[in-house]
Amino acid sequence: MTDEELKQLVASLAVSQQETDRQLKELGKQIGGLGDKFGSFTEGLALPSMAKILSEKFGMEVISPSVRVSKQGEHMEIDVLAYANSEVNEAYVVEVKSHAREESIAQLRNILERFRRFFPEHKDKAVFGILAAVDLPAELRERVLKAGFYVARIHDEVFELDVPANFKPKAY
Repeated sequence: MTDEELKQLVASLAVSQQETDRQLKELGKQIGGLGDKFGSFTEGLALPSMAKILSEKFGMEVISPSVRVSKQGEHMEIDVLAYANSEVNEAYVVEVKSHAREESIAQLRNILERFRRFFPEHKDKAVFGILAAVDLPAELRERVLKAGFYVARIHDEVFELDVPANFKPKAY
């Protein structure tokens, strides 16, 4: 192989590598978009069931999906926010997960701990957390309950609360 042929081969390989890098970057974007769509699908699947639970079991009057708030450069996203302003003076934050993980507990706790800073209009309410998940291993369910959060799981395409009769939620 001559020096000229070797230079052409190296140049051709460099062009091929650039094209492969571009394709991998595009594939990464598509996979990320698919994950976002699946999360939105799960939230949409949970909303009718959770709205029924929130209104019938907890007496919530306002149920809002996909709440986003920004204050002083900080942001918070809540999958479902529900509250009542009557004799029931409570609010519920629902975090919806297709596959709950250990960090789902920390994420919900973080939202609840910052809740009053973002929603001062609810400063006098007891605020509770609900983790609604399609896939929730039994040992993780126990840790969610121990953290003081309600658990909702899907059964026959409907989310249902899955807490023991003596469960005492933690109010924030």
